[in-house]
Amino acid sequence: MHTYHTPLDLVRSRHVENPVVCARPDRVKHASHWFQDNFPGEVLYAVKANPSPWILQTLYKAGTRFFDVASIPEIKLVTEHCPGARMAFLHPVKSRESIRRAYYEFGVRIFALDCEAELQKIVEETNYAKDVTFIVRLAVSNDGAIFSLAGKFGVPAYEAAELIRKARAHADELGVSFHVGSQCMQPSAYRSAMLEASRLIVQAGVTVDIVDVGGGFPSIYPGMTPPPLDEYIAAIEDAFEEMMVLENADLWCEPGRALVAECESVLTRVELVKGDALYLNDGAYGRLFDAAHAKWPFPVRLHRPRGEAGAQTASFRLFGPTCDSMDSIPGPFELPADIAEGDIIEIGMLGAYGTALATDFNGFGAVERVTVEDMPWPSMFEVQPDQADDSESTVISFARARRRRPRLRRRA
Repeated sequence: MHTYHTPLDLVRSRHVENPVVCARPDRVKHASHWFQDNFPGEVLYAVKANPSPWILQTLYKAGTRFFDVASIPEIKLVTEHCPGARMAFLHPVKSRESIRRAYYEFGVRIFALDCEAELQKIVEETNYAKDVTFIVRLAVSNDGAIFSLAGKFGVPAYEAAELIRKARAHADELGVSFHVGSQCMQPSAYRSAMLEASRLIVQAGVTVDIVDVGGGFPSIYPGMTPPPLDEYIAAIEDAFEEMMVLENADLWCEPGRALVAECESVLTRVELVKGDALYLNDGAYGRLFDAAHAKWPFPVRLHRPRGEAGAQTASFRLFGPTCDSMDSIPGPFELPADIAEGDIIEIGMLGAYGTALATDFNGFGAVERVTVEDMPWPSMFEVQPDQADDSESTVISFARARRRRPRLRRRA
């Protein structure tokens, strides 16, 4: 990828026809190092958040060696770009063919499940293997999250103890997991979920080797500033010390959004201005799926190829390039009132689920990728003084010295 200092440098230096994804590898490195230095356990990258090869390679070089995968294509990607990495097949519902290939072809030994039928599938397709780890996904409250993930996966509490017992009978190692929801805004949500998991483990009456607190770690978006990540780690550590699990039990997490949200933005060109509507060359079927369908707020700024934008701003709604009327993003987005055809809008914080959800619908899939060095959006992670860009980055969390995972003493 060609490198520019800032997206404006790109816009001022040449013609921009297609959408341009601006990659910021340093953001991935900072996030990876922060979780490695601060989370007292294993950190798995949730590949679904952004499966771009450059991200997998950057994470791997930054020390991430464990990946949460959901399909054979994701397993292939990690195998190709991260040699020797560990993988956990944490999709709770998998095809029999996928289970077989993961186990026999790719050496995957960790499988998630949330019902007895899935447990039986895995047992059968691995030929009753004795070297597997099962992760039982529990249903927990998603009340603290902006986007609930509670409707599809997770064994309900009234069935959980029995499923945990049955999984224990077939597993070399056994874990429990949950997901508190995407963009969790309340650190206490992790504590509540962990203590509920502990109650169900006690009810099951078996030993558990792994507690996986899932994802949900947040990023900063307009009007959506979460507490510092330190508070999430503290809540998780405190709850882990209270859980009734083995003294040497492992603690896992699966950040996706928090690791990659800051690392990509998109430059999209204004093709038409019609009142308060801006027609762009990227939209709901491209990298702006969440902005359109989840009404997710994203930061925007204007880059004008020539001249300066006016100081007065106005509210705009956005339309993508396809002929589908659903390709619309209501916003509102505050941009210079004199915005015109040919201007370039940069939409930030698209590293998570922007690239991952993009399609080629209507033939509008072409995109260019470049690397940039600026940091225009607020960050959840510490910025070293020699890496800061002028004064635009907001720091709300600070790295601590690396700590060993606590060895917990169980109550009598």
